Amino acid sequence: MKFAKAVEALSQEQKQAAEKVPQFRIGDTVRVHFRIVEGEKERIQVFEGVIISRSGGTGANARFTVRRVAFGEGVERVFPLHSPRVEKVEVIREGKVCRAKLYYLRERAGKAARVKAKGRSTTAKDEQ
Repeated sequence: MKFAKAVEALSQEQKQAAEKVPQFRIGDTVRVHFRIVEGEKERIQVFEGVIISRSGGTGANARFTVRRVAFGEGVERVFPLHSPRVEKVEVIREGKVCRAKLYYLRERAGKAARVKAKGRSTTAKDEQ
């Protein structure tokens, strides 16, 4: 019983505040700024792609998968939602999908692998 309470306390501590959690949905095209430590140096790497899944709910173990095609090869990367290494998540384009998981994009290539846009873009250009 003590162990369960300790795990619960640790997960509550690791969760970020609701304001800091990025707001995005499945099918959105996002740009994830991820902090990478190489030796003693630290840099930010940007990974841009479509969100194909989200799992773990809102708990400390929540994560999301981003897919992009680089040089003809599909690359997927899983990011922890509440990680301090995820600097920020920018929503580039909102996608219009009717699925919770977009795993079918793995078999598609070219124009067939596109996700329809919702009709409005959320980039910084529109805000100005």
